[in-house]
Amino acid sequence: MSLGLTPITLDKSVEFSYEELAKATNNFSIACKIGEGGFGVVYYAELRGEKAAIKKMDMQASKEFLAELKVLTHVHHLNLVRLIGYCIEGCLFLVYEFIENGNLSQHLRGSGKDPLSWSTRVQIALDSARGLEYIHEHTVPVYIHRDIKSANILIDKNYHGKVADFGLAKLTEVVGNTLPTRLVGTFGYMPPEYAQYGDVTPKVDVFAFGVVLYELISAKEAVVKLARNTLDTRGLVSLFDEALSQPDPREGLGKLVDPRLGDNYPLDSVLKMAELAEACTQENPQLRPSMRSIVVALMTISSSTEDWDVRAFYGNEALLNLMSGR
Repeated sequence: MSLGLTPITLDKSVEFSYEELAKATNNFSIACKIGEGGFGVVYYAELRGEKAAIKKMDMQASKEFLAELKVLTHVHHLNLVRLIGYCIEGCLFLVYEFIENGNLSQHLRGSGKDPLSWSTRVQIALDSARGLEYIHEHTVPVYIHRDIKSANILIDKNYHGKVADFGLAKLTEVVGNTLPTRLVGTFGYMPPEYAQYGDVTPKVDVFAFGVVLYELISAKEAVVKLARNTLDTRGLVSLFDEALSQPDPREGLGKLVDPRLGDNYPLDSVLKMAELAEACTQENPQLRPSMRSIVVALMTISSSTEDWDVRAFYGNEALLNLMSGR
């Protein structure tokens, strides 16, 4: 079956046979299933000596399949999940590198996982920002992900972040032009101009990334239930806006920090990340920073967090000064 694949140059990715994928997943058994998303089920497999994740999609998802195939065969970056290959037989299959530690959403809210330290959260934010900066500013054409959320940021064995799930990726030939489009994405991460008018620019990803930064701070969902047994909900953006607009934002912010962190975080660093997230989630897209500026800001936050880590480790400013020869 032709899905219009001819114009795609599939460099660096392999075409697998259905038999090979079926054998590696024990006929797509439930025991091998590791996840499920809007466009398909994901299975664990070992293929040709490499651990892999196989996304099985139905033929109706050909648009999303082609979007993902097109982006990931052209785009290669340490902080983007790597596509190993594909298969078009009966269903659509994409084969990726296997990322050991699941997704960010599971780490922030999943049971049975240790809480991520503050410095690890900053590192994951920086990694993800680098992946997005690459697709926004260093590829031709430029890509817009359109579904950035904590569930689409995967965490590898060294606790580095990788952006995944490019099934909705939109490519724009000219940065700055908005593209009217059908609405796709996830509620809670969509900026107002997109939800209202369908305008797509790289600033759509910037807004969603700001929501992810708030998630890293609070471990809350993008849309928060205000109380148990109630349907009342509120966007995470508005909860943080309220805290940051107080005379002393640190006070309101302290109440929003993930309680699993205890006191093991530098409030200055959290405040800087919250202010960066606030800039990312400005209502006016033109006021939001570029991913390049976000990477620079997160590098600064990361280095101040490392300093704090060292102080916390030694627990003694005088001893630390002595060791550094001050």
